[in-house]
Amino acid sequence: MRPNSLTHAAPLTRWLLPLAISAALAACGGGGGGGVAFPPISGTPTPPPSSTPNEGKSGPKALIVEIDGLTHAALREAIAQNKAPALQALRLAPAWTGGTNGTPTEQRTTDGPGWASLVTGTWVSRHGVRWDTADQRIDARLAPSVFALARLRQEAGYKTAAVTANTRYPGLMAGETGTVDTAVDCAGADACVTERTTQLIGAGYDLLVAQYGAPATAAVANSGLKNEPYRRAVADTSAAVGRLLARIAQRTANDAKEDWLVIVTSGYGIDTFGTTTGLQNAEGKTIFIASNKTLAALPGVGADAPTDASLQQLAAATDITPTVLRHLGALPAAEAYGLNGQPLQAASLLRDLTARTGADKTSVDLSWTLTGDKSAPVKVMRDGKLVATLPAGTTAYTDPVTAASDGVYTYQYTITAGEAVTALTAQAAYLKPATLAPTLLNGLAAYYPLDVLPAVDVKGASTLAPWAADANGGTLVDDGFKALYKAKALRVDARVKNAAGTAGHRLVQTRDVTTDAGVTAFTIGFWMRTDDTCSQGVSNGGTVIANKNYTSGGNAGLAIGLFSSCEIRFNVGTGSARADSNGYSLSAGQWAYVAVVIDKAALQMTGYVFDPARATQTKSVAITSDLVAKLGGLGNGLGLNEDGTGQYYQRESSSPRGAMDFNDFAVWNRALTSDELASLFKSGQPLSTLAP
Repeated sequence: MRPNSLTHAAPLTRWLLPLAISAALAACGGGGGGGVAFPPISGTPTPPPSSTPNEGKSGPKALIVEIDGLTHAALREAIAQNKAPALQALRLAPAWTGGTNGTPTEQRTTDGPGWASLVTGTWVSRHGVRWDTADQRIDARLAPSVFALARLRQEAGYKTAAVTANTRYPGLMAGETGTVDTAVDCAGADACVTERTTQLIGAGYDLLVAQYGAPATAAVANSGLKNEPYRRAVADTSAAVGRLLARIAQRTANDAKEDWLVIVTSGYGIDTFGTTTGLQNAEGKTIFIASNKTLAALPGVGADAPTDASLQQLAAATDITPTVLRHLGALPAAEAYGLNGQPLQAASLLRDLTARTGADKTSVDLSWTLTGDKSAPVKVMRDGKLVATLPAGTTAYTDPVTAASDGVYTYQYTITAGEAVTALTAQAAYLKPATLAPTLLNGLAAYYPLDVLPAVDVKGASTLAPWAADANGGTLVDDGFKALYKAKALRVDARVKNAAGTAGHRLVQTRDVTTDAGVTAFTIGFWMRTDDTCSQGVSNGGTVIANKNYTSGGNAGLAIGLFSSCEIRFNVGTGSARADSNGYSLSAGQWAYVAVVIDKAALQMTGYVFDPARATQTKSVAITSDLVAKLGGLGNGLGLNEDGTGQYYQRESSSPRGAMDFNDFAVWNRALTSDELASLFKSGQPLSTLAP
């Protein structure tokens, strides 16, 4: 047997190295056994003469190389210092991963979700890998791998392979069978990855994914990127990839019809301390894409990575699979397109595809960005059927939908613009047209339409103003509350603070329903929209409204808090005891109706969150008479985007200051029913429409 020859294997039924291949590799100097039993490979195999005929067939082939722990900045530095000469010819650009903050696509910027996005071209809302635990599996039904999709359009004899150093990655593919002909688990040995991949290239395999881990290992072991072991790991891994490129060059020299696409990338970002945080920050989201071919829709080649939101205008991890599939002639047709990325060979770049429930609750608002060639008409497909052909350059569309009953419905949208194509799974809360319950005027104690400043209580029973005159973080936003009527909304920005750190707004009632002995129950309700601050993973959270010192939920008073992953929590405390109702979800950037009903007589607190992408969320929790006695908190009124001191964010410095938008803020001196609250959300109408 020649050193570069492999015995051909039947398709796998799971990601394990077949015994026939294992034996063949062992005979080639790889040691006995397969999978994790492979020892690291030392030395360099003698390459075949350039005149040796190629095994396999001609035509398009692809190699994806994923390197854990290699950052865009580190690779650029290594290339600039000539420490990665083998990769200097590649076109290197910054890219991003992790999905979009505050949407169903948002995922942890860690190895498991990153690998799933790489091999499926989808985000977590389709591939389903949320954590880095052994029980995670790619949902092959919703997110078939690049291997599976390539096979759909290829003739018999097409061969695929995966060679991985990270032992977690093979298990992620356990739900998909028969799509990978040869899979090698190198169990952390990068030399094994180089050796096996080189042999598979030589054996004529058509689609290969190779994964290295030495930079990640070095970063963790040495607590950062600014050390010699990490730089050496980067250089060594680059040289290893160079061996793969050299083997490809030998094949193309022997056969001019053999056309290789090579993409080198990383699965997730790490910080300067070598830590994989998993957060939606620039360090965690920044990866890179390097290619041996010019890709028209790959922006930022040769540039530094942005450190702000403009990062997501670049290529994404989900673009790699469709780019490879297009090269292989296996890109799914638009009618069956389920990938969240687009082929980077296109002359246009489709980005930021979002879908939200329309203001009328019977439509879906779609928006996207389009750069590059904008000359082609834009087509919108829902569930594989064309619903609209729009003028060239269009970047938004409202899709009317119908359903038999209220509920959260899922739609698959695909947008095409010339050669560019991308898809998104959207969830929309459909509500049959409804009207406001006329009883909502009963017991209305305070009401702010919040479409003018200064804010005025139409009941004349309270005031709303900034906590501090020199920290007025309140503005009207025209792109705010878009219900069936057009109105502005109040944005309270906690980033606007005075020298003492005071921020936010404060609502003070003439007769405070929380302390008024004549009020046996009350309701506070309002529309709200948060920015993506709630996606940042901060444990202390923020305050939506509170009349207490919210450093502790046990402190006396009432609070509605906003925590990581956009979770809403309702809380009351006495100073030594507390009651909580947690686990309500918000969709960042979308308007939701939030309400809390406290029945002092029945000793019960009920929370409500009506979110446009979810079903109605409501829970009740028992409270005590001691909690009722302390509902007034500090007696300073209710803070909006602050607590009852106006200095929550100053004390809790790890909680990010951000903006919250409010509209139609109301207080009732009675307990509203669930039907009354539902009518507020379903109708999308302001309470002012009920006024005579």
